[in-house]
Amino acid sequence: MNIHEYQGKEILKSYGVRIQEGIVAETPEQAVEAAKRLTEETGTGWHVIKAQIHAGGRGKGGGVKLAKNLEQVKEVASQILGMTLVTHQTGPEGKLVQKVLIAQDVYYPGPSETKEFYLSILLDRAKGRNVIMASTEGGMDIEEVAEHSPEKILKEWIDPRVGLQPFQARKVAFALGLEGDAFKEMVKFIHALYRAYEDTDASQFEINPVLKTSDNKILAVDAKVNLDDNALFRHKTFADLRDTAEEDPLEVEASESNLNYVKLDGNVGCMVNGAGLAMATMDIIKLSGGEPANFLDVGGGANAQTVEAGFRIILKDPNVKAILINIFGGIVRCDRVANGVVEAYKNIGDIQVPIIVRLQGTNAEEGARIIDESGLKVFSAVLLKDAADKVKEVLA
Repeated sequence: MNIHEYQGKEILKSYGVRIQEGIVAETPEQAVEAAKRLTEETGTGWHVIKAQIHAGGRGKGGGVKLAKNLEQVKEVASQILGMTLVTHQTGPEGKLVQKVLIAQDVYYPGPSETKEFYLSILLDRAKGRNVIMASTEGGMDIEEVAEHSPEKILKEWIDPRVGLQPFQARKVAFALGLEGDAFKEMVKFIHALYRAYEDTDASQFEINPVLKTSDNKILAVDAKVNLDDNALFRHKTFADLRDTAEEDPLEVEASESNLNYVKLDGNVGCMVNGAGLAMATMDIIKLSGGEPANFLDVGGGANAQTVEAGFRIILKDPNVKAILINIFGGIVRCDRVANGVVEAYKNIGDIQVPIIVRLQGTNAEEGARIIDESGLKVFSAVLLKDAADKVKEVLA
């Protein structure tokens, strides 16, 4: 589950991570009041107005601007709020900005120069360990750094049996070229950041940039946080951080029906029970000459209601030219799924796209008979090859 920058910063602050202070606003008037309050609390005269959307690259898209006084705060907030912000992560359709963060300006003059770093923590699935990634090239897209200057990215893997060790935090701070008070501050920052990452069951904490201020403080200027949905039962309050306006409407609708759905860009909708089978089904679709339009796992207890909900969601995608249902009857019987497909088809009515149903497992033959005798525009298949051939046929 992605959350906004301001929400991520609040989590970090609760773990002792120093952050760029800010107050969220939803109207230009609230932005002005936020700026006044921030000036009283921090002494900041200038403010940074930052669009709050679930995407990076906001600055390049015009979603981050500096305001020197209250009049400019209102003017800039008026410009950003309500705009459709397009970045390299939003795609050409962009995202509507409904909130802005009024943040303190932390690039103030002092005895030393400011310096930006990149720092993130995530799970390296190949090694089965958390990894700290750091770079002196803060403020830049890490993908560009990885492509053009991979030697500037440091990776430090954490042994889960012992956790983050002090020498590892010092190693990262040293590799970033820090010394003196800034070195000590960075070591504290890394420890606090890692504690926040582990305690919240996050799947990613990305801080870009981490700023060394002119007076050698280390703070998070940005925060991209992804929380593991599977661990939300341990963090009841985190569910309130979800902003469904930032998510694909079909994925939101699917979650309300307890369906695992991810929208893709293809032309063949697929409905499957089991993530592994879903991956194999998408491969079959590609081998047949099509492109998967979605990932949809209805789970082991598929019934008429879940099948109908899945149908409705898939059919809302105008790019779908065919639907492939691939069910293995283990926990659920194939005849029950077949009846669910027929019932859902009749309830929805006027389905214009062909549907291929491949059933294997318990009562598979009975399920195929129900499909074939339904009189509906539904085709049954037994083997994966049969399903692929049917997909190729209906797309021709």
